[in-house]
Amino acid sequence: MAAGTMAFTSSTTQHSCRSFCNELSGLRLQPSILPAVHRRRSSMKCRASAAAVAEEAAVDKQAPAPAPANKAVAAESKGFDHWNDTYYPKGVDTAAVNKDWYIIDAEGQTLGRLAVVVAHFVRGKHLPSFHPACDMGSFVVVINAEKVVVTGNKFNDKLYKRHTTGRPGSMKVERFKDLQARIPERIIEKAVKGMLTRGRLGNKLFHHMKVYKGPDHPHTAQKPVDITSLISGRTAGKVYAKATPNIDETKVAE
Repeated sequence: MAAGTMAFTSSTTQHSCRSFCNELSGLRLQPSILPAVHRRRSSMKCRASAAAVAEEAAVDKQAPAPAPANKAVAAESKGFDHWNDTYYPKGVDTAAVNKDWYIIDAEGQTLGRLAVVVAHFVRGKHLPSFHPACDMGSFVVVINAEKVVVTGNKFNDKLYKRHTTGRPGSMKVERFKDLQARIPERIIEKAVKGMLTRGRLGNKLFHHMKVYKGPDHPHTAQKPVDITSLISGRTAGKVYAKATPNIDETKVAE
């Protein structure tokens, strides 16, 4: 029986799945070889189905679907895409040449309230197209940095700490009045930088602020708009409700 089984197995390897099943229906097989027969039958069925799938793929590859001649016309024929209508700024929206310029006179202004307005415009939150991950802000020029004021005892008690080498033991401490006499621009720069976002975007936005000692600045050609009036005591917080079109554009720095 074993020799007959081997001869039968070798002779049926060349038959198709259908002929193999027909031959099995007319034979009486021993129970010991039934698992092998079932495995053989399953493998041949899998190969037949794989061949059918490959044949369909070859037909699809030979006759690909024609591409639309005009993508815009094809998109209009499908209607409005409600799943992709979120606004995202383009490169032209964040280009430096398309940014607005503003100027603030720091004479007699409180440091914190001044920094809030500067950071607000440098970040770009005054624009309806603001995006937190993009550089949508404007350029802000601050003049008379040495005339900014602080409240309470901060003039004598406020400290500025820095590390000269970045290692322990090299920290330098300087009071507000001493730093204002030495480098007044650094006081406003530190206050605004603490209000900006961290990372590469914050480092880029920080350079959109131009702080100068005295009333002169080299940005007259950009015609910055004066927004010092937005810093007005307790009403300074309302700057978030004031958009750029509401600013009086006649107040342009000469």
